[in-house]
Amino acid sequence: MVSIRIVCVGNLKEKYWKDAIAEYGKRLSRFCNFEVIETPESDPEKEKTAIIKHLQGYIFSLCVEGKQCTSVEFAQKIEKVMQTDSKITFVIGGSDGLSEEVKKLSASRLSFSQMTFPHQLMRVILAEQIYRAFTISNNITYHK
Repeated sequence: MVSIRIVCVGNLKEKYWKDAIAEYGKRLSRFCNFEVIETPESDPEKEKTAIIKHLQGYIFSLCVEGKQCTSVEFAQKIEKVMQTDSKITFVIGGSDGLSEEVKKLSASRLSFSQMTFPHQLMRVILAEQIYRAFTISNNITYHK
């Protein structure tokens, strides 16, 4: 079974964010091993050491200069990656983004929008899109 990890800067303080991540974690458990790793927030150069030690397998960095794609394209990308990697890591930076070093270690850079989202919300959006990708790949009607 594939392992999917989200490495993110900062932690969730509000119960509703924690509940949302827990719900998607539960839903994803039928498709993959899913985990979220939180690292301390400071500035991108200080954050990079904590982020880098948790990177495994195929690495996606979420950043403004990343490529945007549809949910179907995202599902296809994950399917393709799973053919060669059993571990996938997504990285979400803090309010000041990711260091260039972390971005350079990434196999892919993703952008979910030209808009800016709080990193707590982005974590939930990413978890939902990962779940959506698995439902698309497995012909489950959730995504319609």
